[in-house]
Amino acid sequence: MADPGEVLKDLADESRELDDLATEAEWSTPTPAKGWAIAHQIAHLAWTDARALIAVRSPEEFPAEVQRALAAGDGFVDRGARELAAKPREEVLAQWRSGRAELASALARVPPGQKIPWFGPPMSATSMATARLMETWAHAQDVYDALGLRREPTRRLRQIARFGVRTRDFAFSVHGLAVPPDEFRVELSGVDGTQWTFGPEEAAQRVTGSALGFCLVVTQRRHPADTDVIAVGPDAEKWLEIAQAFAGPPGSGRKAGQFA
Repeated sequence: MADPGEVLKDLADESRELDDLATEAEWSTPTPAKGWAIAHQIAHLAWTDARALIAVRSPEEFPAEVQRALAAGDGFVDRGARELAAKPREEVLAQWRSGRAELASALARVPPGQKIPWFGPPMSATSMATARLMETWAHAQDVYDALGLRREPTRRLRQIARFGVRTRDFAFSVHGLAVPPDEFRVELSGVDGTQWTFGPEEAAQRVTGSALGFCLVVTQRRHPADTDVIAVGPDAEKWLEIAQAFAGPPGSGRKAGQFA
C-alpha cells in the first residue's frame, strides 16, 4: 500500500514543478491534446481539483456531477477546461493553486477505509491523491511536449506506475471488453536503478520496460510502439493498446510516430 503522506507530498512537488513551468510559458502555445493550449491544460487541472473537492467534502452532492457529465457526453471535460481557460492567466493559476491546496488538506483528513465517489470507481483518499498525481504528471507531459522540452523522470513515477497497474481492469471494462481473469506480471526499470515489480512472478502474461515508458503508455501520452514497453501474451498486448489510468470514456491517446 502506498503511504498517504508520501503520495500527497509527491502530488505537491509535481504540481509545483508544473506551476513553475506554466507560469513562464506562453499561455496560448498549442499542446498535443487536440484543441488544447497550455492554458487549457492548467485550467483542466484546476477544474478537476474542484470536482474532487466536492467529492471529498460533499459526497452526497457528487451524483449530480456524474449526471451532468453523462448528460454532456464527451464534451463535459472539454467545456470545463475551455470556460476556465478563457479567464486571465493569473486567475486560473490562483484557482489551481488554492484548489489543489484545499484538496490536499481535505484528503489528509479522510478517515482510513472511507471511499470517495468519482467518475470512475469510488476511491480511497490515497488512491484519489495518486489519481491527481497521475493526471498532473500526464498534463505536465503535454506542456513539456508543447514547449519541446525534455523532462527528467523522478521517483514519483513509482506512484503512477502502481496506479497504472491497478487500473488495468478499468481499461478493459471501459472498452466493453472482458477483464482478464489472471493478473499480469509487470517489471519496470525504475529511475533509481532498481526494478519495480507488480503482480505474481509466475504470471503467464507480462509487461516489461522502463517506468517512464510504462507511465507514458498508461496515461496515453505515447503510443506503445514509441516506447520500450513490451507485452508478452494476447491480453497483455491488448492492455497496452487500451491502457487508461484516467477516469471517463475511452481516450484517443497518441498516434504511433507522433513523437519520433
